[in-house]
Amino acid sequence: MAYWLFKSEPDVFSFDDLIARGAQGEQWDGVRNYQARNNMRAMKKGDRGFFYHSNIGKEIVGICEVVAEAHPDSTTDNPKWECVDVRAVARVLRPVSLDEAKAEPRLKDMVLVNNSRLSVQPVSDAEWEIILELTGGTQTL
Repeated sequence: MAYWLFKSEPDVFSFDDLIARGAQGEQWDGVRNYQARNNMRAMKKGDRGFFYHSNIGKEIVGICEVVAEAHPDSTTDNPKWECVDVRAVARVLRPVSLDEAKAEPRLKDMVLVNNSRLSVQPVSDAEWEIILELTGGTQTL
């Protein structure tokens, strides 16, 4: 299993919105960055990701799971843009802010810390465990 981080502006699409979509989840559409798209192309069903609220909050608030691998993005007619479908699986007990991640020496190489603008990014196994430690655990939905 690989790990990822998905960023969304909570006033546009929040973790609560993803929870409301239920088991079928939602396509992670609208991504127009080649690196982020390529990250989604690398995802496999069952991969997990942190759900990060960008702009407002700037914090990891939940965990989602890839339920459909890369497919054409329905929000465009351009075939070069693809997306995956994700569903919410757990809420973190304590959100982890960008500032907190930046202050944690063990996360100095994390993409979020070094390129916080990338909307879909990889997370290493070690970074995943460190973030989970910082959250104090999760509450399965």
